[in-house]
Amino acid sequence: MKSTLKRNIKEYLLLVIGNFIFALGAVMLVEPYGFAPGGTYGLGIVFHHLWGVETEFAALCMDVPLLIIGFFILGNRFGIKTIVSTILLPLFMQLLHRVYGYASLIEPDIVEMAGYQHQIIASIFGGVVYGFGLGLVYRSHATTGGSDIIAMILRKYTHLSMGTSTIIVDGLITLSSVVAFGDWKLPMYSWIIIFVESRMIDFILEGPKRAKTLMIITSKSEEIRNFIINDMERGATLIPGKGLYSGEGRDIIYVVLGRREMIRLREIIAKTDPYAFINVIDSAEILGEGFQTLGTDSI
Repeated sequence: MKSTLKRNIKEYLLLVIGNFIFALGAVMLVEPYGFAPGGTYGLGIVFHHLWGVETEFAALCMDVPLLIIGFFILGNRFGIKTIVSTILLPLFMQLLHRVYGYASLIEPDIVEMAGYQHQIIASIFGGVVYGFGLGLVYRSHATTGGSDIIAMILRKYTHLSMGTSTIIVDGLITLSSVVAFGDWKLPMYSWIIIFVESRMIDFILEGPKRAKTLMIITSKSEEIRNFIINDMERGATLIPGKGLYSGEGRDIIYVVLGRREMIRLREIIAKTDPYAFINVIDSAEILGEGFQTLGTDSI
């Protein structure tokens, strides 16, 4: 019970902080320049320019029906935290607008006056802030709903991958900024935000270090084993193998290491067995002893 309560508190704390950071990026870095980096909030910025409606209100008016439609078409895939996130985000944006101010209807000449250098900086930092906020939301096992639901529905009926469906939906929303602002360069800045945002989300979910998984086929397994265990103080798994062409028996060593450890081991293998075969694989997440603790907090 204590563990479950602690985990729930942590997840809801991440949810609240993530939504606040996302709202901060929207109000201070995205809205003032007229960027529309996908999602219902990107479309809400376009509606704000066209008709003067508040971005968060427009997004909420889209998010709620999408949640209902998604429930009937896709089933009960949206937990309580996604519903909480749908409510929290517009509340935080409204609060920030009252404190920081609301960007007035953006005229094309204002965008020109800001200068392209400012737009590039704003799009890069906007992507960082957006991605950091969304990464925390995803770590809380929630989503922000919105265009994610449209992408899921599109995937169901077209059998496209989730990534492709998301790109199509967000791409169309991004292109709508050309209609609203009359500037064909704005989608390019929005695509910068989307790219940086995706990298930042990966960083938050996977961490700064990517482990390396090595599959080593060697005839000098004993020497390499001793180095891994005694010098590197790492564990590994020895798998008996047989060459498909030669039929000769060769051992396969399965080991997971950090980047620097991998370089060090590779140098030792080159000296010990120049004919060894090494397959190096990027591992986004490694759970267990010596790495991230195996538990329900892991994503």
